[in-house]
Amino acid sequence: MHTKALVLFSGGQDSTTCLAWALERYEHVETIGFDYGQRHRIELECRLNILQEIRNRFPNWAKRLGEDHVLDLKLLGQISDTAMTAETTIEFEKNGLPNTFVPGRNLLFLTFAATIAYRRDLTLLVGGMCETDYSGYPDCRDNTLKATQVALSLGMDAPVIIETPLMWLNKAQTWRLAENLGGQDFVSLIQEESHTCYLGTRQQKHEWGYGCGTCPACELRKTGYEQYIQERD
Repeated sequence: MHTKALVLFSGGQDSTTCLAWALERYEHVETIGFDYGQRHRIELECRLNILQEIRNRFPNWAKRLGEDHVLDLKLLGQISDTAMTAETTIEFEKNGLPNTFVPGRNLLFLTFAATIAYRRDLTLLVGGMCETDYSGYPDCRDNTLKATQVALSLGMDAPVIIETPLMWLNKAQTWRLAENLGGQDFVSLIQEESHTCYLGTRQQKHEWGYGCGTCPACELRKTGYEQYIQERD
């Protein structure tokens, strides 16, 4: 039976929800984040606030929450010319993918996470990848994650399990999952502390959280929240 997990934790809505999901299920949960020169690197500060708030406000989770790891992957930003790593207008490319797609990002993240997990005897990786949002990122697809799981297990000669609890959920369902996991207190934590905006804006507060309100990430979060509230009422 698997009792220890490592959560890929960026500080955004999805990874924060995944962290709570893991803390509800596993006896020991550690977190890992990546500094890859992201345009919205404010999320690196937000993730620390979230971890502290969880320790302060959710005692049952706090006793399961272990060490946090942050890896420097700025090389990824150096080799990626995308709207996530440069001051570029967000738009769709000729191949149909938004230019926020960072090629190889999740593949690298999972490889490095698996390396940390191997050394620390953590057999589960938990990530917030999903196929249901607008992006269509190929490294968020279920088939990609399954193939990566097989490759990592073979390459390390040890079982690596990748859990993606949000894979088939839309944003409204993700908000609802957060409420089911930690009640309105946890929903409030996500609103106040998590960061999703691609532009890194936290000057403007909305009902669903902080952000510019117009980038694709903000629009997705806003629409999901409005649907969640409508369905709840």
